Amino acid sequence: MITKLFEWQTKKDGKAMSENYQRISDSLVKIYSNILRIEESELRKSQFNNLTIQEMHAINAISMYEHKTASEVAKELHLTPGTLTSTIDRLAKKGYVERIRSKDDRRVVRLGLTKKGRVEYRAHAAFHHTLVKEFLNGFNDEEVSVIQRALRNLERFMDDHS
Repeated sequence: MITKLFEWQTKKDGKAMSENYQRISDSLVKIYSNILRIEESELRKSQFNNLTIQEMHAINAISMYEHKTASEVAKELHLTPGTLTSTIDRLAKKGYVERIRSKDDRRVVRLGLTKKGRVEYRAHAAFHHTLVKEFLNGFNDEEVSVIQRALRNLERFMDDHS
């Protein structure tokens, strides 16, 4: 799919566009790799070094004050319910997440962060805040709007193909 899209765009717009696409593609791959590497490195140096990247992202998806169901979190993370259950079991055992039974319907279980989970959530949010601040440094409001539009396009593409 992506290869056909790239070939079509290259034929349509010619060599200059092909070079721009390649540079953007290379940058996206490098950025993705670097974000994962830096997150992993910072996690290992932090007080949360008993977490995996997947567990950290699950904490982020559960969020601070919303009590989401496991199905909602699994869908957000593009995980199977079984994979998420294993992750939540580990996070509960480590003291980051708690399961909360609904008062209205005892069959419904929601996920919440413990105090320890909320501390990790804030630390991870601070990392992302710094990342975005540095990324947007020097851009004016109009340029930021263009970046937002490009990121929405990328996000929509990713959602459609996941």
